Amino acid sequence: MSGQALNKIAANSPSRQHPSELETSIATALYELETNIPDLKSALRPLQFVSARELEVGHGKRAIVIFVPVPLLPGFHKVQQRLTRELEKKFSDRHVLILASRRILPRPKRSNRSRTSQTQKRPRSRTLTAVHEAILADVVYPVEIVGKRLRTKEDGSKVLKVVLDEKERGGVDYRLDTYSEVYRKLTGRGVGFEFPLSGTADY
Repeated sequence: MSGQALNKIAANSPSRQHPSELETSIATALYELETNIPDLKSALRPLQFVSARELEVGHGKRAIVIFVPVPLLPGFHKVQQRLTRELEKKFSDRHVLILASRRILPRPKRSNRSRTSQTQKRPRSRTLTAVHEAILADVVYPVEIVGKRLRTKEDGSKVLKVVLDEKERGGVDYRLDTYSEVYRKLTGRGVGFEFPLSGTADY
């Protein structure tokens, strides 16, 4: 991998020193897109990623999840639809998802709470709930989430039903199984994605 391509992996990422074959391929692909597509050049130049994973999403299909630094996520969002299309051409038969690399901080233990409260409180963005909500939004981006329902199955297990913007149905309905499986593998929680039932306004 060339030095220029290596620069697409964030300098503070452990993958920088020993990138996997997949991460090497993604770094090279990003560098090639930056070099060969003029209107993407300025947008892609400052962008880097932290790591990448390939996940099985059922029916013999796989998806690539690219984790990027949280501060760089807005930059990826600006070109994400175009970038995803171009990467999926290079990594055929695999969906590509771009998620921020977020870290969950554990809840302070009681014995440590007095000391912790005197120093720094745990940011809400680092709580389990907040991180899982952010992952959910990242997985479906740029589709808007318009509603959520928590359903309890007969066996007592709970599944989150997420309602997506009807306007995007034609563009992402074939990706819903991928969204569900990627979210489940990253969080351990079941989720189903659906679109509004016609005539239903209350979610």
